[in-house]
Amino acid sequence: MTAQPAEVLIVHAVDTEGPLYESLEAKFERLRDLYGLEGIAPTRENLGKLQRAEMNLGGLEKDVARTLSGHLVNYMETWDMVDAMVARVTAPEFRMKNPDSFGNGWVFNWHCLDHVGFEYNPRRRDMGYHNIFDHYRAVLANQPGRRDGLHWHFHPMSTYRDAHRCATSYVNSAELHQILCRRIIERLWFPAVFRAGFQTERPDSNWFLEQWIPFDISNMALDDNRELDQTVDFRKGRSGDWRLAPSDWSIYHPDHDYYQMPGNCRRWIGRALNVLNRLASIDQREMDKAFARAAEGTPTLVGIASHDFRDLGPEVDFLRDLAHTSAKRFPEVKFRYCEGVEGFRRALWPQGVPDEKLDLDLIFHPESPADVAHIEVATRVGRVFGPQPFLAIETRSRRFIHDNFDFDPSMKRWYYAFQPDTLPLDDVRRIGVAANDAYGNQSIRRLEWNGTVLA
Repeated sequence: MTAQPAEVLIVHAVDTEGPLYESLEAKFERLRDLYGLEGIAPTRENLGKLQRAEMNLGGLEKDVARTLSGHLVNYMETWDMVDAMVARVTAPEFRMKNPDSFGNGWVFNWHCLDHVGFEYNPRRRDMGYHNIFDHYRAVLANQPGRRDGLHWHFHPMSTYRDAHRCATSYVNSAELHQILCRRIIERLWFPAVFRAGFQTERPDSNWFLEQWIPFDISNMALDDNRELDQTVDFRKGRSGDWRLAPSDWSIYHPDHDYYQMPGNCRRWIGRALNVLNRLASIDQREMDKAFARAAEGTPTLVGIASHDFRDLGPEVDFLRDLAHTSAKRFPEVKFRYCEGVEGFRRALWPQGVPDEKLDLDLIFHPESPADVAHIEVATRVGRVFGPQPFLAIETRSRRFIHDNFDFDPSMKRWYYAFQPDTLPLDDVRRIGVAANDAYGNQSIRRLEWNGTVLA
């Protein structure tokens, strides 16, 4: 019996980082970082020669020309430039130019990054907690009927705190917990979908994400990974190493020790290729591969990765052309432009997810003769993804602290006591807890220290 064709779910994940400035000298510095090219004077004349592949680079001419192509180096250098571009690509006439099989327009997933803790900022990044998140939340609020998603993106702190560089260690990134604590307490928001900075994961990030975030769209595995060895930043497993991960558009649970390999962890990792980029770019063959998989009856999530400091218009036009061409080759397959949680859900649970929504209680228990002051988190409906909710505490001195809960044997209830081993209650200003369930439903609660519920 022939399987019924399934859908292709197209999820456009935008690494949302705000404006990016790059001087002429910085473009040549990037060539040294990526290809080890030294001794080329940073002049406009040499830049033109490199873009036209007219300079002898020992076989790297085409790679360098692609890296310096107009689309990849014409950055949005100010918020005015970014805003003008975003207004153009989110306008109804642009979104609806080439609708999906259901008549719906293009959907963006804005994975917002906080630039915090850095000391050197030559690319003029917008520094501060929530700056980029607030900017895009305001953009979405002004779009009636919007389907776009707000999600999370993170760059581990570089050794010398350079804002234009991205390391690999979450353990060495003190800002990691600060960002999420502030997002819960100050914005009543918590991520369900994540994209890794520079597509880079390691065991510590694997274990961190495994506790709280069900959906991860960072896999950039290729059928032939040899092209990654052409640049210094990806050679021998540097930066985004996905050489052992599935490249067939499947979504998988990662292994506990090797995030690239299918295993028994909770969260799901989806694949996202770049678009019009120097490496791991989606093409017609890859889109056809996704449609062929769906034609065999398997719902298929196609992730695409972009940046908001480049013009998203040509990228979306290119992607829509790929999808419509594949749809003509596989006329039995329908495709859908999706928000991130929707895309994972439709791919993993095509028959739908349970109707119940995760619901937590956050209860304050004042000090009594029988016990110290403490909070209690109880699961009213559903089941928390991972071992515990995320706990965030704001102190009176405006510090933001993340800590572990104490566990109840029921595994549906948690406690946190205010005592000398933690912190005194009189230093607490606000408390927040957040959790996802396995399907991306969320519950977020916030309390004043005296137990008055704020949200």
